[in-house]
This record gives sequence, C-alpha cells and structure tokens, in this order.
Amino acid sequence: MRKFAITTVAIAGVALMALSGCSSRGATPSGSGAAAGFKAGSTIGVSLPDKTSENWVLAGQLFTDAITKAGFKADVQYAPATGTAAEQANQVSSMNTKGAKVLIIGAYDGKQLGSQVKTAKDNGATVIAYDRLIENTKNVDYYVAYDNEKVGELQGQALLTGMKERYPAAKSYNIELFSGSATDPNAKVFFDGAMKILQPKIDDKTLKVVSGQTAITQTATPDWKPENAQTRMDTLLAANYSGTELNGVLSPNDTLARAIITSIKAAGKATPVMPVVTGQDSEAASIPLIMTGEQYSTINKDTTKLVAQAVQMVKDLAAGKKPQTNSTAYNNGVKVVPTYLLPPELVTKANAAESYKNNAKLEALTK
Repeated sequence: MRKFAITTVAIAGVALMALSGCSSRGATPSGSGAAAGFKAGSTIGVSLPDKTSENWVLAGQLFTDAITKAGFKADVQYAPATGTAAEQANQVSSMNTKGAKVLIIGAYDGKQLGSQVKTAKDNGATVIAYDRLIENTKNVDYYVAYDNEKVGELQGQALLTGMKERYPAAKSYNIELFSGSATDPNAKVFFDGAMKILQPKIDDKTLKVVSGQTAITQTATPDWKPENAQTRMDTLLAANYSGTELNGVLSPNDTLARAIITSIKAAGKATPVMPVVTGQDSEAASIPLIMTGEQYSTINKDTTKLVAQAVQMVKDLAAGKKPQTNSTAYNNGVKVVPTYLLPPELVTKANAAESYKNNAKLEALTK
C-alpha cells in the first residue's frame, strides 16, 4: 500500500458506509488499542502543534470543554509559537508521567514522537493521532482526520474550475504551486491529491508552471508561516511575471492564501482579473475574501466535528469499547492505522451561505 494513499476502493467504501449508515465498530484490527476501560476523572492528554492556524486555536478550547463535559480531566497543551518537535515531545512525556489514559496528538513533526508514544503504550495508554498521522511507529492506535487526499483533489479541481470561469477565452493558464510544511505529513497528502488533478493538465500544456517549481521540495512553506509564503510569492512574481499574466495559485490553506493574495496585489497582478487562489480551513478572515472574489475557494473542515469524533473515541475507550473506524487506507510506514475519516467540502462564493448555515460565526460573513 502506498504510504498515506487513499485508494479508490477505500474512498468508495467510506462513501458507501456514509450513505448506508453502517458502522464499522468492531471491525478494527486486533491489537489496535482497545482498552479495558478507565474511570471518570482520568487524565486525557491533548498535545497540539502550535497556534499558527485558527483551527488549531479553536481545537484547544473545544477539547478542553468536551473532555471536561465527558467527565475526564483535560490536559491540553500547545508547542510554543516557534513550534519545536522537541518541546512537543517534552509535553507528551509530561502527560505520560501524569498517567494519561489517552493521548490525542496533533503532531508538529509526525516523525519525532516515536519514543514518547512507545512510553505511552508501555504505560497502557491509547494513542490517537489527530489530524496529522504519527509516522514510523507501531505505537499509534487510531487516526482521526478529514479525508486529506480528497482535500487536495478538491483544491486542484477548484483551481481549474475557477480559471475557466475567470478566463473563459483562455486555452492555457499560468500557475504557481504552494505546499505546506515539510514537517507536516498532511502537506504531502494535500499536494499529491492536488497534483492528481493538475499534473495531467501540466503534461498536456493546459497548465504552465512558469517558475518551473513543481516538486514538493520547491513548493514547501516552512512551518506553514504566512510570511514564508509571501516572501516566496514575491520572489516568484519578480523573477517570472514581468509582462506575464498569472492566472492561478494552488495554496494549501487559508492563512497562506491571504499572504499570497497580499503579494499578488502588491505586485499589481490583481488586475484586470484577480488570479484564482485556493485555500483550506474556512478561516473567518478568508470568508469575506471569498465573497468578494479575492480568494476563490476554501475547504470546510469543521473542527467541531473532528474534535467531537476524537472525544467519542475517548468515551468508547473509557467504556472498554473499540472506537468506530471507517478506513484502513493510512499506512504510517510501519502499520496500517485504523482511521476515522470525515468528508471535506469545497466552498466558493456560490455555496458559502449554504455550507456555513449552521455556523453562526461564518454564516454571518457570507451576508
């Protein structure tokens, strides 16, 4: 199985279960972290990578509230603003020392927590990878995330659709590609998903990456920091777009999209037509930009639902049950990790109000 790959069969299986209402409870492979149960008041550790994204900030509060409401003690911590794998490892070690029954980890660097999750398992705890897969260890029991390869596919298709809408007479388009931090395993999944859609169009000359930078090592944005994306976009425009039109940019999330848009506007490339810029996460600051057309799209991945699914796993484990999973498509390099995937939704101006109709904060921004 290709590492992190979500096969067509797996996607179809997830869709079938969603439509039929079937549960895969009990279908999780043996030895995957089913617990004997634990008492109310037990410590549940939640280690999150940083606060560079609006959704990570929201997740911390949601976890604190939901775990406490469920009757457990929440130990929620973030890596520092500088975002170091070593600091997160120290935090997880501290949670192990406190006797956490479950560790929910949104990894800063999915390759750097092997010894800490081994200690957790040796202590009898269950390890749940949240949003980002923990790699190269057998000591991760579950993974809960949105379908991240599908996210990338939606972004790639949005870029194509948006450019056809904005440049109806064009036969080909000039684009640039951005990806996330190399320390985040999801960055490659997003990028690979997008390139499944875009690479055939690059090959047949419908798309031209003017800078020639198409490898993920060239497109990566260190630490997901917007200033890094803006600096790279400034450089790309100065070096490649004097007298050349830019039609679109693949941006992996909303924070980077806004930085890219700032660069495009400063370089005078927002007229006569604003290039298509994709995104992800439905950040509040990006919704007005989508409604005005400055940012073409985002991906709705409701953090409330993702946190709720992770906390439901905790409740199941406390009751001595195996948590529900619906995918066996994620291999962390050592094992296939039982996974629960939630479906992402593409959002543009056309469907924003409908997509956010149950989210008062975001719905108000679409008016």
